[in-house]
Amino acid sequence: MLVWLSEYLSQFDTSFRVFGYLTLRSILAAGTALAIALITGPATIRYLHRLKVGQAVRDDGPQTHLVKAGTPTMGGILILSSVALSTLLWGDLENQYVWVTLLVTLGFGIVGWVDDYRKVVERDSRGLPARWKYFWQSVLGLAAAYYLYAFSGLDAMTELYVPFLKDWIVPLGWFSIVLTYFVIVGGSNAVNLTDGLDGLAILPSVMVGSALGIIAYLTGRVDFAEYLLIPYVPGSGELAVFCGAVAGAGLGFLWFNTYPAQVFMGDVGALALGAALGCVAVITRHEIVFFIMGGIFVLETVSVIIQVASFKLTGKRVFRMAPIHHHYELKGWPEPRVIVRFWIITVMLVLFGLATLKLR
Repeated sequence: MLVWLSEYLSQFDTSFRVFGYLTLRSILAAGTALAIALITGPATIRYLHRLKVGQAVRDDGPQTHLVKAGTPTMGGILILSSVALSTLLWGDLENQYVWVTLLVTLGFGIVGWVDDYRKVVERDSRGLPARWKYFWQSVLGLAAAYYLYAFSGLDAMTELYVPFLKDWIVPLGWFSIVLTYFVIVGGSNAVNLTDGLDGLAILPSVMVGSALGIIAYLTGRVDFAEYLLIPYVPGSGELAVFCGAVAGAGLGFLWFNTYPAQVFMGDVGALALGAALGCVAVITRHEIVFFIMGGIFVLETVSVIIQVASFKLTGKRVFRMAPIHHHYELKGWPEPRVIVRFWIITVMLVLFGLATLKLR
């Protein structure tokens, strides 16, 4: 929105052209989203308190979590509103990738909101039934996948790029729709599974989102793409603004979500963030790098799969509790130790993921 205004004002004063620079707008998007989250956060938390949308705590979980009962959830609306407003202000609204990513994010957020609402307001412990949750996630994921396949007009959207190997490009054809679906829906559920401790999911989302913003900027520049031997996706650079907004909103939310949390993001935030990251990864053609950088999300998901499969096949559990962060809590690790160590692992994985841009 402000891009159009700056273009108009630049007719009268050329200094307004500075707001056309993608790097500046990405930084301003991050700062704007951070400011919105910090300013509106206290009022949002008070409003959630009045609604009595307190978090329910499992009786079979770590006993230290019992004190969390009643802490407001559905705080993801703070993240989504900050991201949406900041992106609309600083993004190029003529860019198709901005709209695809933003609509996917808000769509998954709505699915999460319905699930949270039924759990904490209507007091239905089932929330949105799993089959319906996955149905709507699938509808949104497939819609985005088909659009990118049919209307992007790029051969790159039907190819899988493998890091470390500069000449290894796997043609996917229509199967790219399936890959996109699994990256978006899988990313959404992976972040949701990780969101079990104060700040555990949000900071890795910020770090991975920031790294994807850098990748988006590079894939949107033909000169950098040719130099680094990565796919050139015209227009994808504008997603750096969106990723900046995600990073700023995430840091603003972390201010209130850090241990001991004043608010939880709930499914409305976790499902949306995971889908947003997956969508950016798909558009920039860095799906494998996304899985590397989001290794914590992958680990949490795999731990649940192993636990369920082991119990059904053998009647025994591999972990004391899944997802795996609860396993370490039950082993005696204090919650802050689990959180910070998972953050440290994410820092290393994100740096490794960025290193693949050059190691080809």
